Amino acid sequence: MAVICSIMTLGKTSPAKKIGLFSLSQLCWLSYPVTLLVTLLAFYGLISFEGDSADWQLLTDSYFLGVLGFTLKQSTISSFASVLFAIPIARALNQLNAQRFKNIFLGLCLLCFVTPTLVVVTGLVALLGRSGWLTPYIEFLVEDYSWNLYGLNGILLAHLFMNMPFAIRIIHQQLATIPDTSWRLAKQLKLSPWQRFVIIEKPVIQSAGLMLFGFIFVLCFNSFAVVLALGGGPQSTTLEVAVYQALKYDFNISEALTLAWSQLLIAGGLYACFSAMGTPVWQSHEVINQTTRPYPLTSQGSRLRLLALCGMGILLLLPYVALLPSISLFFTADIWRLVMQPSLLSIGLGMTSASISLVMAYTLLQPIRSQLKQKRSMRVKLLEQVATHQLFAPAMVISVGLFVFLLPRVDLDRWGIIVVILLNSAVLVPFAFQKLKPRLIQFDQQYDRLCLSLKLNTWERWKIEWAFIRPSFISAASLVFVLAAGDVAIFAIFGPSDWSTLPWLIYSLAGTYRIPEASAASLLLLLVCAGALWLLQLVANRTAISSAEPSTDAEP
Repeated sequence: MAVICSIMTLGKTSPAKKIGLFSLSQLCWLSYPVTLLVTLLAFYGLISFEGDSADWQLLTDSYFLGVLGFTLKQSTISSFASVLFAIPIARALNQLNAQRFKNIFLGLCLLCFVTPTLVVVTGLVALLGRSGWLTPYIEFLVEDYSWNLYGLNGILLAHLFMNMPFAIRIIHQQLATIPDTSWRLAKQLKLSPWQRFVIIEKPVIQSAGLMLFGFIFVLCFNSFAVVLALGGGPQSTTLEVAVYQALKYDFNISEALTLAWSQLLIAGGLYACFSAMGTPVWQSHEVINQTTRPYPLTSQGSRLRLLALCGMGILLLLPYVALLPSISLFFTADIWRLVMQPSLLSIGLGMTSASISLVMAYTLLQPIRSQLKQKRSMRVKLLEQVATHQLFAPAMVISVGLFVFLLPRVDLDRWGIIVVILLNSAVLVPFAFQKLKPRLIQFDQQYDRLCLSLKLNTWERWKIEWAFIRPSFISAASLVFVLAAGDVAIFAIFGPSDWSTLPWLIYSLAGTYRIPEASAASLLLLLVCAGALWLLQLVANRTAISSAEPSTDAEP
């Protein structure tokens, strides 16, 4: 209503010029070659480097086969365990009639998924490392067993802590879409709990579970920071880490190119196959309120489920709670001298990358909106694939290709931080794109004809459109900021030696077993990211409420 009032108000004062967004759409077509430029330069670098090319004989080497085997092994176990453990938790959450608790729990799941990886890793080291809180209890309960977090154990645990909450959120969203009529019919037919699960829930969980397994598998296959920090040796190395080691430690360009191409072909092919099953919409808010409970629960059953979910929430919080003792270090000047410059750099990097990626995503969406109005569905699909093509190529592969291309042409020690910002922005464009797209399409469907009939010029239409998309824009900004501020892979390749972001500082401190300082830096990074998510989401919610109120300036 407020949008219509604003449009009518502007329509009465605007000149009768039919400028619209046509010229802007033409200019926005240039964003497509720009977003492709980074990828094309990276592929050019992957082809060769001053006469050196990929050493394909490495593909038959035992080292490569071992790295590939471990990568597939840890990805399979991590994805299978994440989905398997998420199913009963999501079902229990769906059966609980406490909407506020559901929202809190799902918010915790989202925080666990978007939290920078090294925060979770440091929390697990403080919790289950050699001097961890729980390590003595584990060794006491399991006699003749020496617990070691580093290696496959730690990698699987870290992936489970980050990906299982993601799976819980997606499966619960799918279960919540089951209509109330299905549950009422099941109640009338007096189906047993097992029959209800098999007939009603199993088809939904099965379709969502296969999609989730593939998506999490690709995430674990491309995992970098977790394996780099918790790998523990050459026997626990993935392709992503092997690429980094070949380039930065050995400076073996041929080996790095071979591993990068292998990573690209396998990971890109897997993502293309799994994306055909669908893409999980994990950024949406929980808005579904069921009027009929899936199962008729007694008060005791409801309390048991609530108790079990509280226990799971506590488990998810344990890595973050393990960081709390490091608060005492913030009362010393040494820690502030250590973290101040990396903190400011991470915040600046996050804000700059988020701004660029949001502008790029918005400009990429303009031609798509134009083609949708003309009902050219095939061209829309092609444009969407081009706009989000970075999802098919791992960030490490693009970084290696761009590094090889720029090495003989640019002084990376001097300009490396600029490359970090630009590459982070390019990699994060698909996330901002997917967040903004539904809202912009909704605006066109509801108000495009009205804007055209009132002959609003470009600036007047933009003001109306901004009021409509502002909540989604701010929400996308918070997400992209957190992802950019927590980057490790891109900075590991291009980061100047005398610069350090907060995640890279955490890795450096943990690598030298300075766990208290690493915990303090992790806690600070967690507070920055959680604070950004909370603050920007609060602004987005207030903006949405204020935009829903009728404008007092509009004439009746």
